[in-house]
Amino acid sequence: MEGRRVCSSLVFGAVAGLAGLLAGPAMAQPSGMRAGGAASGVPFEAQSSRLAEQVVDLDGLFYMHVSTGGEWLLEEISPPGPQYRGCTNVSSHTDADFEGGSFVLQAGFAQGEVAAASYTLTADQFPVRVDLMEMIFATSQATESTTTEWSILVWDGPPNTGILVAEYSSDGDILPHIELPPGTNGINVQVSVDPNDPNQIIINNESGTNTISFGYRIDKHNFQVQDPCLVPPPANRNCFPTTDVSGLQSSSGNWLKGVNCGPLGCPANGGWARFSGLNQFCRPSGDWVMRMTWTSLNCQGGAGACCMPDGSCVQSTSGDCVASGGVYQGDGTSCGTVQCQELPQACCFESTGGCVNLTPTNCMAAGGVPGGVGTSCATYTCFATGAACLPNGTCVDDVTEDEALAMGGTYMGDGTTCADTVCPDPVGAACFSNGFCLVLTEAEALAAGASWAGPGTTCADVNGNGDPDACEPDCPSDVNGDGLIDTRDVVAFLNYWATSNDEADFDDNGVIDTRDVIGFLGAWAGGC
Repeated sequence: MEGRRVCSSLVFGAVAGLAGLLAGPAMAQPSGMRAGGAASGVPFEAQSSRLAEQVVDLDGLFYMHVSTGGEWLLEEISPPGPQYRGCTNVSSHTDADFEGGSFVLQAGFAQGEVAAASYTLTADQFPVRVDLMEMIFATSQATESTTTEWSILVWDGPPNTGILVAEYSSDGDILPHIELPPGTNGINVQVSVDPNDPNQIIINNESGTNTISFGYRIDKHNFQVQDPCLVPPPANRNCFPTTDVSGLQSSSGNWLKGVNCGPLGCPANGGWARFSGLNQFCRPSGDWVMRMTWTSLNCQGGAGACCMPDGSCVQSTSGDCVASGGVYQGDGTSCGTVQCQELPQACCFESTGGCVNLTPTNCMAAGGVPGGVGTSCATYTCFATGAACLPNGTCVDDVTEDEALAMGGTYMGDGTTCADTVCPDPVGAACFSNGFCLVLTEAEALAAGASWAGPGTTCADVNGNGDPDACEPDCPSDVNGDGLIDTRDVVAFLNYWATSNDEADFDDNGVIDTRDVIGFLGAWAGGC
């Protein structure tokens, strides 16, 4: 078979089910056997047990991945992990590994019997689309190649009373039979529905039970010629469904449809029974190794809860969540039902220059400085400095990014120096003779025939007189800076002069006296 993984040799122990009880009172239990106990060396075919368990260890599994339309899909498929689930979910009662490990072979499982599982959802999740159904089957020291004919069934509701909504059977043509080589081998039978196929399996909850179920039926064993109520199908010539080795966790969610072996049968008189309804002598010791992947068609896809690095939660699209450094919790998830935690980031300690990855809360509580979202001590440099280009075109070394911004400059990057940095020419207001103003470099202003007001100047009209402040003529008599020369400027100057304010040193000789008053009044009388 294609896609086969290497399987280990058999390491198993037999566990007895009901030995002889179901065949009638005259059949005695084999020597050394007890309910739920070990086989004590009694060969399987000597145990007249209706249901017998054998543990098989498998390093790997065969995979048979087929679609309901009969397409053979060579690649295996895995259900979505928890971090991707939202509208699409996985329901299962087992904790078994679907890629290999230890399984309990349910030897004695007869032709016509069905292994099924049911899952209860919430009403608002319906209608539900079935995407993928899986179950592990295995052989134990098979002496020949085995071919097993099978069917898969899906119900709206529990399998005993629910509505059968889909049934597909292997025919060796459209759907392949289960085929395994001699020895001890396992196979994951995966049945999926192509989302582009118009014939989808949709469960609308018409049963009103909020329950979905599916099961695998053995239609024909490789070799079963005797009454299974008296002699189980030979364990070394057939393939059987499996349960897990960790114990029965859901006695009400696992089902068996058994053949009719009379009032002492398993179950009594055949038919459907939950594991909880089987007597202790024939109840499987674990959960069926089966799972279903399904999608809620009522779910709003494309949006859900997003856990931010600071531990907060926002409703977001998956793309926006990732772009903001968050962790998307899945389509249809809500902040009311998820628990988010702060993500660690680089935390720098100024006293030592050291770095520890901590959450922002713990970092600040410990006196550190968080490095920011997505940072890690492995790649982050604490208290990095570099060169900064200032608005006047000059360059300063050994400043942090925050210091550069405080000076109105541009930080050129960690580890940069002015020696290897070329700062851009400063820009300022370029004043044209017609009153127009542009922010240009000095060279550009001169080339355009404009006067340059100096680095860092702008074309803003703060005083609101209709002219850019940087382009207005220098007028020392406009003391209050309103663009007008009037008595308010006289009042403002005399107030400065009376209080010996430096603004009253009109002649800039460092002394405030009557010569400053005379100079100011002369300029004021001249208008500017």
